[in-house]
Amino acid sequence: EVRVSTVGRALPEIECKIVDPETGEDLPVGQIGEFVARGYNIMKGYYKMPKATSSAIDKDGWLHTGDLACKTEDGNYKITGRLKDMIIRGGENIYPKEIEEFIYTNDKVKDVQVIGVPDKKYGEEIMAQIVLKEPGSMTVEEMADFIHGLFGWEGSCGFCETCDNDCVGGMKKWLLKDVDENMLPEICSCGYRFENDETICPNCGKKVEEDD
Repeated sequence: EVRVSTVGRALPEIECKIVDPETGEDLPVGQIGEFVARGYNIMKGYYKMPKATSSAIDKDGWLHTGDLACKTEDGNYKITGRLKDMIIRGGENIYPKEIEEFIYTNDKVKDVQVIGVPDKKYGEEIMAQIVLKEPGSMTVEEMADFIHGLFGWEGSCGFCETCDNDCVGGMKKWLLKDVDENMLPEICSCGYRFENDETICPNCGKKVEEDD
C-alpha cells in the first residue's frame, strides 16, 4: 500500500518538507501544501536563467517543486496534485485531484479532469470534463446530482468523447483552461448549467441572477 500510494520518504542527507504555498510556513502532518526539498541532489540552477533559478530555488536552498503533497504519519510523502492546478474559488483552495478521485468512483466514468475556469463572482469556478465508458449512459444533470449529493459540489460538469493527453497520458489542463470568461455558462448552485436564454433553473426553480 505504501509503495503504490506514496513516493516514500527522504533519503539520507536530503531534507523534505511541506510548506504553505503562500506564506512558506511549515505545515503539519496530513495537511496539503507544496513539496520542497534540499540536499546534495538538488541542482544549482537553470543554465543562464537566473530568474527561473530564483523562482524555483529560494535563498535557503529549498527547491520548490510545484507539487502538492502531504506527509503521512509514518514519514512518507503523498503527491496530491500540482500547485498550478489548484483552484482558488472565492479565497478557498480546492484541490482538483480530490474531486477527480471521487468522480472516478462512479463506475460509468472512464476519464475525468477537473479544472478552474474564470468566474466573475468567485474568481475561479470548478468545472469537470468527463469521459463516459459508454456515451449516453448518464445525463449531465445525473452526474451533477451524483457529485453534488456526495461531495458538496459547487461547479459544472460536461461530457466529452475524449480528452487531449500529453506524451505520458496526462490530460493537457492548460488547453482546457484556455477559456474566455464571457463564453462560460451561468451555473446554478444545484449544478445545472443554464443554456442559451434560460433564466430559470428547471431543477430547482432558481433564477439565473439569484445569488446564494
